[in-house]
Amino acid sequence: MPGIAEVLHARFVAHAYPLHVHDTWTVLLVDAGAVRYDLGHRAHGTGSLVTVLPPHVPHDGRAATSAGFRKRVLYLEGDALPPALAGRAADAPELPDPRLAAAVRQLHAGLLDGREPLEVQSRAAVLVDAVGAHLSRAPAAPARDQPLARRLRSLLDAHVVEGLALARAADELGVTGAHLVRTFTREVGMPPHAYLTTRRVDLARRLLLAGHRPAEAAVLAGFHDQSHLNRHFRRVLGTTPGRFAGR
Repeated sequence: MPGIAEVLHARFVAHAYPLHVHDTWTVLLVDAGAVRYDLGHRAHGTGSLVTVLPPHVPHDGRAATSAGFRKRVLYLEGDALPPALAGRAADAPELPDPRLAAAVRQLHAGLLDGREPLEVQSRAAVLVDAVGAHLSRAPAAPARDQPLARRLRSLLDAHVVEGLALARAADELGVTGAHLVRTFTREVGMPPHAYLTTRRVDLARRLLLAGHRPAEAAVLAGFHDQSHLNRHFRRVLGTTPGRFAGR
C-alpha cells in the first residue's frame, strides 16, 4: 500500500532491541505488556498509547516486565510525514489519544482481513493525517543534530550497501577521523559503523519482504554473506532472516 513500507506483529519476552535506526516512521501500538526504550538520549516507556518514532533517530526497546510484550507496528515511508515533525516526535513520541489507538487497531484489522482496498487506503490516509496533526501541536524541539553529524549521516545513508571508509568521510568533511567519530557518536547516539549496520539490516528487511532469498538479501544489503546477515539480523530483530521471510 502506498505510504506503508511494512507491517509487523510480534511478541517478545526475552529479546531486547539494541540501538538501531530506520529510514521510516514507526507507529507502534502495544497490545499487551509494556515497553521501555531510549530514543535520542532520553528514556521512555509506553503501554497502550500510540508511539511514533521518527526516521534516523537511534532507539532500542525491551519489555518492562518479565511477562514480555505484544505489539503491532506500522512502518510509514519516510516522506509520509513532514521532516520538520521529526524533532517533535523525538521529544514527545507518545500520543495520548484513545481515538488514535482505535484508528491504528482498525487499520491493522483492515490490512489483515483483506477489506476493500479503498476502505483501507482511506483509513491509512486519515490516520497519517491525524498523527501529523498531533505532532504539529507538540512544542517545537530544539535542533540537536549538529551540522557535522548530519552531514556524515547523509554520507552513510548514500553508501549503505558499499560502505564508506572513515578516511574518505573525514577527508570529504574536512576533519580528522577521530573527531568525526566522537561528534557523530555524541550527537546521534551510536558510532558510525553501528549506524551503518542497522541501516543494512533495515534494507535487508525490505529485500526479504520483496521476495529475495536470505543469501541474496545479504549481499544486496552490503553484508559479506548470509552468516554475516544472520548474526546482525537476529541481534536487532530477535529472529533469523529465513523465519522473518517465511512469515
